[in-house]
Amino acid sequence: MVKKKKQKWKRNFMALTAITGLGLSVIYPSLSTPADAAGQPDLPLPKVESYSIVQLEIPNQNAKEKLQELGIDLTHRAEAHDGIFEVDAVVTPSEVAMLKTYGIKVKDTLMTEKEWNARIAERQSAMQLDSRVQAAEDSVKILRANHYTNQSETFLYIEAKSSAGAAASTSLTATWTEDGVEKSATLSRLVDAGEYLYHYLELPVNKIPSSVKITSNLGGTATSAVTKWLGADKPGNPKKHYVQDFIDHYMDPEELYDRAQKLAKEFPDLVEIINMPNKTNGYRRLAQATLGTTTNTSVVITSKAWGHQGGNDISVEFKNPKAGNSPLNVSVEGKKVIVSLGTNGSGNPVSTAQQVAETINSKAGQLVSATSYRGNSGSGIVEPTSAKLTDGLKAPENVSRDPFTVKAIRIGKHRDGSKPGVLGYAQEHAREWVTPLVTIETAERLLRNYAHDGETKKLVDNLDIFLIPTVNPDGANYSFYDYNMQRKNMTNYCGPDKSDPGNRNSWGVDLNRNHSVGSAFDGYIGASTTNCTSTTYAGPSETSEPEAKNIVWLADQFPNIKFAMNIHSYGGYFMWSPGAYDANRTTLPRPTAGQEAFYWAVSDTMLNEIQDYRGTVILPSRTGPVPDVLYSAAGNSADYLWYKKGIYAWDFEVGADIWDKVEQQWKPVGFQPPFSEGHEEAMEFANGLIGMIKVAYKNAKDHQPPSTKAVPGGGKFTGPVNVTFDTSEPATIYYTLDGSRPTFESKHLQLNGTREGAEALKIDKTTTINWFAVDAAGNIEKNYNPLTSSKNFSSVMITIK
Repeated sequence: MVKKKKQKWKRNFMALTAITGLGLSVIYPSLSTPADAAGQPDLPLPKVESYSIVQLEIPNQNAKEKLQELGIDLTHRAEAHDGIFEVDAVVTPSEVAMLKTYGIKVKDTLMTEKEWNARIAERQSAMQLDSRVQAAEDSVKILRANHYTNQSETFLYIEAKSSAGAAASTSLTATWTEDGVEKSATLSRLVDAGEYLYHYLELPVNKIPSSVKITSNLGGTATSAVTKWLGADKPGNPKKHYVQDFIDHYMDPEELYDRAQKLAKEFPDLVEIINMPNKTNGYRRLAQATLGTTTNTSVVITSKAWGHQGGNDISVEFKNPKAGNSPLNVSVEGKKVIVSLGTNGSGNPVSTAQQVAETINSKAGQLVSATSYRGNSGSGIVEPTSAKLTDGLKAPENVSRDPFTVKAIRIGKHRDGSKPGVLGYAQEHAREWVTPLVTIETAERLLRNYAHDGETKKLVDNLDIFLIPTVNPDGANYSFYDYNMQRKNMTNYCGPDKSDPGNRNSWGVDLNRNHSVGSAFDGYIGASTTNCTSTTYAGPSETSEPEAKNIVWLADQFPNIKFAMNIHSYGGYFMWSPGAYDANRTTLPRPTAGQEAFYWAVSDTMLNEIQDYRGTVILPSRTGPVPDVLYSAAGNSADYLWYKKGIYAWDFEVGADIWDKVEQQWKPVGFQPPFSEGHEEAMEFANGLIGMIKVAYKNAKDHQPPSTKAVPGGGKFTGPVNVTFDTSEPATIYYTLDGSRPTFESKHLQLNGTREGAEALKIDKTTTINWFAVDAAGNIEKNYNPLTSSKNFSSVMITIK
């Protein structure tokens, strides 16, 4: 590890991802703390603390190494400047105080628990509006339906208003007839300063229709004659009619999939819903209570039934029988467990926590289980007390506690596997609320622009598009309703020593660390295989989680998928494989030089699409292979898709930093920014996701073989020569240096180094270089076939005198 100390902060930061999860408090034992018979200190039980997302300033290497030892929940964002390291973290006041003793201070507070509550209130208000306006069939009013002709084109212009138009999910579609052919187009929704004004449409027509019909996706309709607009229009064509903006609040899993089902019902010829085969564990918990006030006198009680299936009805009472020399006894009366504590001759309780736990397990084991607190010996004397068990879950009753069927929205005119597939999937990490909105906005745009936008129609007709709004619905529900900083799913693999309700916010598996390529189980860095409360806990084994199994199943079931985007937040990163490295910083195999060039080339397309929305620039320092711009992420899903399935797979980190002109520095936006910012992030990264879909289309239509040129070409040289290759497009070059035919088993041109271009071949003796190039679409230079005896490969002879 000495070698690591010499590496830059970004390169060394990976170790921070493998530390333990956030605890709810920090306890400092003192020398005067009482100890039990086993020598364990008897401490007050930890108290629940509030938490904040903060920006930590780490002054030096020693402080950085200390942070690596502590149980702090870190976000994805890390920066280094002027010798100061900065990371964003989720912390409690106790943790802040502890960090301060090591010189680690809070530079800025990004989000508090109070602000989370404000986000929830904001969401609830939007949901209530959505529910209110869509409670019944809406009414539609056409404000105007006009045609006009300027110097170059004839246009149809429509304004219409829905009684439910205040909800972004309300969509209006216009239909009309031109020369006996029915045409349609979706109207754009216009909102100003929070007020819904109307929906509108403006696009060129070949022939003026006599009338138009407006239909709402809620059922309302209206019809109007098309009349001439008398006012003169300015010369020039208006902008292309392209509708967008179909989101107006953060959506939980039920809302996301309800929207998906509605789209499938509205567009049956273009959409189907795929039910994933591996159901989640469910948004559910066993009911629990910790009875006692200190670590050696407390007993943790856990129901055998899930909370919603009866566990929440159980109560436990520890009572003093008020008689001398009474034996410890446990009885069950319906859903109540009564513990009559053992007493001495004076009638004082003498039963220890361990004795009480053992007796409960013996006498009430059909209803509950009991343990001492977090592995303590439980030698302290139990005091009379009582509690009702609870699963602690706060979501409303309409949020199902049952195992959840994860769904994919499949969009395409031909959904039979004959078209190239594209996958976009979001919210592996529950607290990343913006990411599902990217998929829903993308789905809406593809479907509602299909009828009138030629480019959208081209994409939907020629591709097979899969969108998973939330990979982790259980964790997402927990993030929305219980603990907004939840990263993992809700499956608890902790043993009795960590399964008390005080650890409830730290249970679960990091789904983006649970895959089988470059995993922590194989020695790669960036996840924990031993600490069940770590924020990057990889689970008990590779691909143990149903959510991870679903990604694998989808890639297996649909081998036509060639491109994928894993959507995360926050920080504004754009990354690809390799995503993991080992303790020696040996990464998973780097892509070939040609593949890396393709990753960079198409990134330009996607990042330009993102910038087009509001000018957001994904920085070059945050673009590239994961280890080069962030840290090692052992067992991530994009690596699985790339290395096992050959799918070009990227990672978005939506939510790019915003430049503060006053303070002259970048400011992070957080996992759950105010919706006004979250909306903008979703809109711009929906642009980026559609950019990837455009890349897939272009790749599918690419039938032009690449061409290459060796530089310098063949000839006579007096000394060693470094040979490079010019290519007409990003392409992998397979070559031989012994005069043999090149094949797919031959060496291929590698990268010269991290973030560098292709290597040069050093030729120091007379050599014949034979090679061929293959582009990302699979086209082979000169249509050479390496699997036959074909000889139309490229060749040069370098003669060294």
